[in-house]
Amino acid sequence: MCTDFVNLTAENLGDEHLCCIIRSKKAHPGIEAKRQWLSDRLKEGHVFRKLNAKATVFIEYAPLETAWVPIIGDNYYYVYCLWVLGSYKKKGYGKLLMEYCLADAKEKGKSGICMLGAKKQKSWLSDQAFAKKFGFQTVDTTDNGYELLAFSFDGTTPRFAQNAKALKVESKELTIYYDMQCPFVFQTVDMVKQYCAMHDVSVSLMQVDTLEKAKSLPCVFNNWGVFYKGNFETVNLLDAAYLKRILKK
Repeated sequence: MCTDFVNLTAENLGDEHLCCIIRSKKAHPGIEAKRQWLSDRLKEGHVFRKLNAKATVFIEYAPLETAWVPIIGDNYYYVYCLWVLGSYKKKGYGKLLMEYCLADAKEKGKSGICMLGAKKQKSWLSDQAFAKKFGFQTVDTTDNGYELLAFSFDGTTPRFAQNAKALKVESKELTIYYDMQCPFVFQTVDMVKQYCAMHDVSVSLMQVDTLEKAKSLPCVFNNWGVFYKGNFETVNLLDAAYLKRILKK
């Protein structure tokens, strides 16, 4: 079992692969968009730690105060993503990455760690059952089944911003909020544009490009949020079949 990990820095960001979409022959536009996003986030204390191998084995987290999510709290880390895929699963890598995050939080005097979850596990969210084995507990909820999970060191807890519980927007057309934190967002936005153009569907694609916009979103958010007919639908990235089901409502 390889235990050689590397943290991304301003110095190595341009040379290290970013795990999610691995390309050996040519750059993927989603990767380059994320690399640019990370270049600004690393100076804010954002951590991207990965196995030093050509693999999808990584954790990504940031101080809650500068995390691009509508969650508020003092002195917490927010975990965007903990992902282990393929032959690396069930070998203890997820445990090592979570233990690193916990140790880092304690060393820096944080009050705890939090992450987005749901009453029923959803795709594109880290495994909440795994997190709960470490002691994460539900500290806040929304009316549509999303949960804020937290591991508190001192008894304090974060919470969803009140605006994140609105789950409504005024526009009735397909409305998608997104940022470039996830490499898959780039290609998903392109797919949505093409699908909507082909089927004469009106769509508003709202790029979240500042921390202030992220903190004021009208829904839970990890890097993506979908509304249709004024109602919140999902934080899951879409494929054409999923989008078609939403538009039939």
